[in-house]
Formats: sequence, C-alpha cells, structure tokens
Amino acid sequence: MPRMKSEERRRRILERLESSEKPIPGGTLAEEFGVSRQVIVTDIAILRAQHPDLVATRAGYVMMHADACRRIFKVRHGDEETEDELQTIVDLGGTVLDVFVEHRVYGTIRAPLDISSKRDVERFMADMRSGVSSPLKNITKGYHYHTVEARSVGALNLIQDVLREKGFLIEARESTSIYGPKSYNQE
Repeated sequence: MPRMKSEERRRRILERLESSEKPIPGGTLAEEFGVSRQVIVTDIAILRAQHPDLVATRAGYVMMHADACRRIFKVRHGDEETEDELQTIVDLGGTVLDVFVEHRVYGTIRAPLDISSKRDVERFMADMRSGVSSPLKNITKGYHYHTVEARSVGALNLIQDVLREKGFLIEARESTSIYGPKSYNQE
C-alpha cells in the first residue's frame, strides 16, 4: 500500500478528531495512519497552528467542539472532599478542564486536568494520594477554580446547583479560560 502524503494524512487526522467525542492518544493515531508517534506529534503541531480548538490533553488529542459550553466555578472544600467534588461534576455530564488558583504573590497558577469520567477521577485521586504532590488549592486555604465544560447550559446549571447544595460553590462566572472565549449563562 503506498504511503499517504502529509497533507492528506493531516486532513484525515483532523476528520478523525472532529468526529470523536473523546480524546485520541497519539499512539492510536500513529497506528491508524501507519506512521510513528513523532510524525503524529509534528502533524498535530501543524494542525494546531490552523485549528486553535485542537487541544492536547493527558488522554490524547481532542477538538473542543463549538457546541460545548463552559463555566468557571469558584469552589472551596477540604482534601477529603476533592473526590466528591470531581465525581459530582463528571456524573452530571461535565468535564473538569483545569484547576487554578489566584495567589496574592504569584498571580494565577493553572494546571490542566481533563477529568471527564469516573476512571479519570480515580487516577487523579491515586496521584494525589501517592504523596508526590498536594492539591493546588492548599496554597489558597482551599479556594480554587475549575473551568468546566458540558454539552449544554442546562448541564452546567445542574452542576452549579449540586455544587451549591453540597456547600462547595462560592461563585460561578463566564469562562475566559486559556481554551478560548465562550459565552455562557450565569446565575
């Protein structure tokens, strides 16, 4: 079978990513297109220059579809409630894109998370329990923010209501995250 030209491969990678709801690992794309993972990394870099909605996550590459909605939630809780907070968000159809804190000296400190399933929550909690690091929220007395993405404003409203009921929610606001501007309904 003759090798596919670079432009054609990139076009097909883009089509593959646009049709997927979940991130696709670079290794999977490499196998599907019969090239090395490094070729995929190069292709993705070229595609990202033209498609800023193409995002690299821990789980792989994903297109942030225009029909998704985002909201930033300011929350506060103890370490023992982290799992409940994250599981609540994913159970209600949300993806926790990141965590960030507003530090009085260092400014905004942000880390990508991409937590969208029970398994993602379990992995994150195992990493935290390993003792290698502690939650970012601990440097701001438990206060932190999450950019949460969902398929609808209604799903975000439900997440917001349940976080409030559990006593985690401090405020919710329009997202202006590093993932690009989106418009959202606020309470």
